[in-house]
Amino acid sequence: MQTFTSDAARFQPASDQTLLVYFGQQITIGAHQRVRKLLRLLEREPIAGVHNLNPAYCSILLTFDALRLNHADLEEILRAYLDRLDAMRISEGRERKIPTCYGGEFGPDLDEVASLHGIAPSQVIELHASVSYVVYFLGFVPGFAYLGELPAALATPRLDSPRRSTPPGSVGIADNQTGVYPFATPGGWRLIGRTPLAMFRPDRKAMSFLSIGDRVRFTPISAARFSAMERA
Repeated sequence: MQTFTSDAARFQPASDQTLLVYFGQQITIGAHQRVRKLLRLLEREPIAGVHNLNPAYCSILLTFDALRLNHADLEEILRAYLDRLDAMRISEGRERKIPTCYGGEFGPDLDEVASLHGIAPSQVIELHASVSYVVYFLGFVPGFAYLGELPAALATPRLDSPRRSTPPGSVGIADNQTGVYPFATPGGWRLIGRTPLAMFRPDRKAMSFLSIGDRVRFTPISAARFSAMERA
């Protein structure tokens, strides 16, 4: 498969009906912006036979109808799209705040994360809330946003054994990522807090609270404030 050095793009078949377009191998804002630009262009000008787009940190997975396209055909079409990326304009994304009650029953892994890094739980909270995170993409379950990047001092491996169920609204960290579980699902991220906000509601026009390209700040709140917001 060809590599397009001018666009820092690389194609790789993932199956007989899917094609990956990579913009490098590292999580960077530059790669993220190119993913967003290509995604926006493909949404605005769909390719006949392509029926699903799945963005990730530095790639997009395209699913196509193998009766209408093959990998070579799709690569050829995408070359023209890549040539237009520099002229594409995308929004800055919204600024979103996620109120979070840290520790205790809301963040059962907070103390362990602090111990692993040799710092106080209050420092974990301060570090986690000190960063403006980028929504790189959504996946895993509807409304789950992959946010990066954590301060280096908080980078923590996943749990050795995932939980069978994670409460909705749980704020977790894994490696250099953070995110919020929209539903009660199994999960292996370390839970340091919980938000009363609904990350995904099918009755809203914009069902997901977060969108790709948004910037997110976590704001610490008390347990009493959590309960009041949950009841509202």
